[in-house]
Amino acid sequence: MANKLLLVVDNGSVYTKNLIDFLSEKKIKFTNLKHNQVNLSKIKEFNSFILSGRRQNNKEMNSLNSKIIQHAVSEKKNLLGICYGAEILALTLGGTIKKMNVLEKGEQEISVLKGNPLCRGRIRVFESHNYEISRLGSSLIDIAQSKNCMFEMIQHIELNIFGTQFHPEMSTDGKTIIDAFVSL
Repeated sequence: MANKLLLVVDNGSVYTKNLIDFLSEKKIKFTNLKHNQVNLSKIKEFNSFILSGRRQNNKEMNSLNSKIIQHAVSEKKNLLGICYGAEILALTLGGTIKKMNVLEKGEQEISVLKGNPLCRGRIRVFESHNYEISRLGSSLIDIAQSKNCMFEMIQHIELNIFGTQFHPEMSTDGKTIIDAFVSL
């Protein structure tokens, strides 16, 4: 689609540069804005969204990301939430998150449980998170899990709205997921 416009919301993750570099290398047309630069009145101009991870909790950032998610759902736009982005997706749509006992960091194999347009089978990904999704709201389903995390990937039951607990921008298999997402 020639007029496809992607907004990448930078929520402060140390890995966002990897995401931006990957999208640039693939010659994907996108706008990258820090969360405090996003003008909510202009989000209607975008067809899809990627919400990055974060470094620290921020009430205004949470509110902004929730509004972008609500917009994507109501307007049936594509959205990919990465790590924190997946957590705020779950929270916005009626789920819960919990603090983990131990920081989850490093390479992990995940199993894709349900058919979806982003990936299949077993994939290797990079984890880096202190929180995890603990319960999904009724409009989300789990589509992948690992031995350490029940909700590695989630998807809206009707829309191309996804969340990854892991950082797809940090692994070859993960970049395949990003590539598939921007091609939707």
